[in-house]
Amino acid sequence: MTSPVYVSITGLRVRRFWQIATFWRHAIASMNQARRADGCLSAEARTINGIHHTRSVWRNRAAMLEYLRSGAHLEAMRLFDKIATGKTFGFETTEVPDWNTVHALWHDKGNEV
Repeated sequence: MTSPVYVSITGLRVRRFWQIATFWRHAIASMNQARRADGCLSAEARTINGIHHTRSVWRNRAAMLEYLRSGAHLEAMRLFDKIATGKTFGFETTEVPDWNTVHALWHDKGNEV
């Protein structure tokens, strides 16, 4: 990859076991929205050490923000404080990080949400 892209990393943990179904309903809808969003180059999810991570790659930060503020993702953000805790980290890069790097970046540089 030669031109820069925007990478968004999240890592979320469900607050209480009875909220798992609600969490997954919103997570799946948000991931489907991301994969269809204009400017999304890829969107993947993985659970690492009990933390539900996403790595999405965007044409630019503006495209990611458009997704973030609409549709299923906006609905999920409105409920977030009630059902989950976590951190996010986003950055511009010319190289998409592998999952080991994603987890390390999230752990070291993530911002609490």
